[in-house]
Amino acid sequence: MDSPYRLSRLPNGVRIASVEMPWMRSVSIGVWAGVGGRHESAEMSGISHFMEHLLFKGTKKRTAKRITESVEGLGGYLNAFTTEDHTCYYAKAAAPHLPELCDVLGDMYLDSQFAPGEIEREREVIREEILMYRDHPAQHAQELLTATMWPEHPLGRPLTGTVETIGRMKRPHFLGFHDQHYTGSTTIITVAGPVYHERVVELLTPIFERLPKGRTPRFTRTRPKDGAAKVSLYTQDTEQTHLAMGFHAFGRTDERRYALKLLSVILGENMSSRLFQKLRERHGFCYSVQTSMVTLAETGAIQVYAGLDAANLEKAVRMILKELENICHKAPSRTELKKAQDYTIGQTFMGLESTSNQIMWMGESILGYGKVLDPGDVERKILSVTPQDIQRVACHCLNRVRLGVAVVGPLKNQEKIADWLRQ
Repeated sequence: MDSPYRLSRLPNGVRIASVEMPWMRSVSIGVWAGVGGRHESAEMSGISHFMEHLLFKGTKKRTAKRITESVEGLGGYLNAFTTEDHTCYYAKAAAPHLPELCDVLGDMYLDSQFAPGEIEREREVIREEILMYRDHPAQHAQELLTATMWPEHPLGRPLTGTVETIGRMKRPHFLGFHDQHYTGSTTIITVAGPVYHERVVELLTPIFERLPKGRTPRFTRTRPKDGAAKVSLYTQDTEQTHLAMGFHAFGRTDERRYALKLLSVILGENMSSRLFQKLRERHGFCYSVQTSMVTLAETGAIQVYAGLDAANLEKAVRMILKELENICHKAPSRTELKKAQDYTIGQTFMGLESTSNQIMWMGESILGYGKVLDPGDVERKILSVTPQDIQRVACHCLNRVRLGVAVVGPLKNQEKIADWLRQ
């Protein structure tokens, strides 16, 4: 069966992908720069995220207000996000307005002005964002876990940077960063909706062919060292204690990632998962407990988060670790595996009914694999996983020597807590 996805490349390296969804009334577009937190120096930590903010702050022909009005005035929306390895600017509106969306995003991406006054105002906005995350204990626990798992490496730094690093960024830094990293070789554009690929390319080519070809940014590869569990504790007067645990895993091109995803689903991605049933339904230790996956070029992680009463911290951690040991010693049943497979496939295909999710699927696929993954191929890979595959992945990843732990909350005896976490 032919893939519904189309992919073209301009002479300067810009890649344009689309999927035609003729039954939809809306269209979504994403413009991706293949640069993020892991490409930054320690001194410029947070510049990718700062740049993301500044692209909304005025171009040669639009003020900051006109940028948002140009999309919201159509009944649409415009937003952006920054990750470890890419930055994405995206918009959605009724399908007839695709030309306007292309024009606005292209204007932002190519012709932002980085006015000194806007830089200073946005510096204060990001400073407040950093402090807001610090006041949000669940987010803070996640940042501590990241720093614990990838110490002294760009992956271990907060994507926002710190108050100190964003304080030293000046207009020449942004101009240089934009010239170096917002180029044809790093740029991907994805479009989903009731539109032909040829029309998409026709609209985007005169806008984005102006980009210089440039080079793909390099990054420092990480090689986590096995050893005793790495622990980071932060005492804060909160109602709940926030626990984040992570185990080093493998990168996005490793075929074992499908078994890792199913392992995460079995352990804690929904309400029928093992950890949710045991910690919340059976013992009432927490309101929220969940697992998730991180997948990057050469590394990854499987993580567990729980919010709970400080008095139950030790019991909950021991219960989580015991459940992880159980799946290492005994493979899941075929019935449990089938439920996880059906859940994963169902979530994937239901998500792809949305134009917004389609542009994310295409962009992340091309960034990670150089092509758009066929959902049918992914489904077949998921269905090919066996109970023994999951057990092998669990034994490989869920090992104490790969463990990082971060806890934020009213911790009365940090040394004692750290000792039993490292046992």
